[in-house]
Amino acid sequence: MAKGIVIYHSRSGNTKKMAEIVAEGMNEAGLPTECKPVSDVKAEDLLDYDAIVVGSPTYYGHMAGPIKQLFDDTVSFHGKLDGKVGAAFTSSANIGGGNETTIMGILEAMLIAGLVVQGDPKGDHYGPVSIGKPDERVRRQCKRRGQRIAELTTKLADRQS
Repeated sequence: MAKGIVIYHSRSGNTKKMAEIVAEGMNEAGLPTECKPVSDVKAEDLLDYDAIVVGSPTYYGHMAGPIKQLFDDTVSFHGKLDGKVGAAFTSSANIGGGNETTIMGILEAMLIAGLVVQGDPKGDHYGPVSIGKPDERVRRQCKRRGQRIAELTTKLADRQS
């Protein structure tokens, strides 16, 4: 059976809250999903999951160092994440604070690794974004992203069976 993981880095707790909501959406949509801080995840762990969702605060328009390190550590088994489903989300202190560049950086790393990335024609197209503490709009976007990732992962897993 397919399974997912939501990995995050969070200092303020905002990105962690988003991660929990995304994971909740994935679980509710029928994809067993774990939610872990990046400090509890080794690159090799990613091989065990069919869906990998990564959340990071926005630091200078980029992902946090520990998230980047996780991607860098996958170089030792480059190509083995090919075909898994990937998604990203971010939080920041300001509108226009580099949110989309942070998400795009995470998605670029995923695309290079061969992950399948699905956009969203509604709301946050690249992935959920929170300015400060997640409000109701952000909660809806996180839940929706989790549900869509679960549906896509299940659909792809069913085709491979």
